[in-house]
Amino acid sequence: MRQGDRFLLVLIGLSIAISLADLLSAGSVVTWLQGHLPGLAQITGSVLVNIGRLAWWLILIPLGLAIAGRFIALPTAVHEINARFIRAIEAVTGMFGGAARWFALGLVIATAVIVIQRYVFGYASTKLQESVIYMHALLFLLASASTLMADGHVRVDVFFTQASARGKAWIDLAGTYLALIPMSVLILWSSTGYMASTWRILERSRESDGLPFVFLLKTAIPLFAILMILQGLSMASRAALTLAGQSEPEKPRSLAEGEV
Repeated sequence: MRQGDRFLLVLIGLSIAISLADLLSAGSVVTWLQGHLPGLAQITGSVLVNIGRLAWWLILIPLGLAIAGRFIALPTAVHEINARFIRAIEAVTGMFGGAARWFALGLVIATAVIVIQRYVFGYASTKLQESVIYMHALLFLLASASTLMADGHVRVDVFFTQASARGKAWIDLAGTYLALIPMSVLILWSSTGYMASTWRILERSRESDGLPFVFLLKTAIPLFAILMILQGLSMASRAALTLAGQSEPEKPRSLAEGEV
């Protein structure tokens, strides 16, 4: 299996299990979820916010290591911990990106079916049309961090390609702390209340025959910000290793090798 496939299969299996349980219980599972999900989401959100408030300073550790590594020899244990930190983050990033790549195939299939339905059979499915919006949004939001990991985003720079390895490390470090993390934190902060309100009412489509998962779709916005912050920290940690004269851990297999 390719990166992210197991994660996607678990989500699909969980969805099928919930659907079967709801069918066998004559709708009581969905009724229970509708009654308890908002409260559970509020508790989970409060816990995550408190964790974020206590752990925000961890963002500065790669920057501190990068600066310290230029002047003193850091213990080998520090570099090993840093390498493990990088591999852990990139495993999570790759998992979401690998799962999200299937939305590209879904987009093609769903769009083709919509065109055939509309222009051949004169029929339109609201759920199918909205699924295109879902898949497009999730593909962009969940695969952005893995694309950053694979250096697949467009770089608008003048000096990067001509810089030395340490010069590139300084550029990545500056870009991470001056642009990537501040913008991602802003997105995360501004979308928190937005997500809380949509979970409070378990927002669904405005169309009566549309998809009832708008609250899940909007949750992908803060998730996108978190994944970008994590991948930014991985980039900064790699830069810290380079500036300290240490070798970086090998990057995970590029998503280009795991195309649908």
